[in-house]
Amino acid sequence: MTHAMLKGSNVPLRTTTVRAVLRWTPGQGVPDVDASALLLGLDGRVRSDQDFVFYNQPRHPSGKVWRLGKKRVAEGLTDTIQTDLSGVESGVGQILLVASADGVPFDRVRSLTILLYDATTDGEPLATFDIRPETGEETALICGELYRRGDGWKFRALGEGYSNGLKGLATDFGISVDESEEAQPTPSLSQPLPPEQPAASVPPQQPAYGYPANLPTHGYGYPDGAFRLPPQGPQFIGR
Repeated sequence: MTHAMLKGSNVPLRTTTVRAVLRWTPGQGVPDVDASALLLGLDGRVRSDQDFVFYNQPRHPSGKVWRLGKKRVAEGLTDTIQTDLSGVESGVGQILLVASADGVPFDRVRSLTILLYDATTDGEPLATFDIRPETGEETALICGELYRRGDGWKFRALGEGYSNGLKGLATDFGISVDESEEAQPTPSLSQPLPPEQPAASVPPQQPAYGYPANLPTHGYGYPDGAFRLPPQGPQFIGR
């Protein structure tokens, strides 16, 4: 049974591995959307910048939270975060599931939805939440959170936004921000995709979940070991 979530509602999770899928409808003027995750300690803050899983750091060092990437489906485009809840470190109390829109307000994003699946089966979603920004000026949204409750985990629908993008969100949760460098331009992900592209390669130990290789993955490097977040926001540095 699929739970249609309202903002602020929650549902218990009875599976060990969940797949959180952000889905939206592309079109003219619709910005690219990226999924990311923040792992928060018991104090509600990140323990280090390694607790941020995004397109340039697609797998948490624990190996229990990783980004699967983008895919075209019949309903539009998706970007996905998968989590092995049974293996998440005891020092992590929450995992925030975040959407960001490359500095463009979310009032231009159509039909934004988060769908939560049991990653061990091919069934219907466990829960869905249609995300409606409160002001439309948000450029980053906490779509929902996975959080501990007793010996298990629950999912809560949130839809809380930041008009200052990932910079504002990161600052709130304990990541230091360096604004000295300007972001680089981003290729648009709303352009039509060529048909029949080969599937992207899957990183070692990542569960099979194929994605076409033609979707951009923001291939920016880490020069001189600096932790950076191009092009969504400013440079992220260690705490």
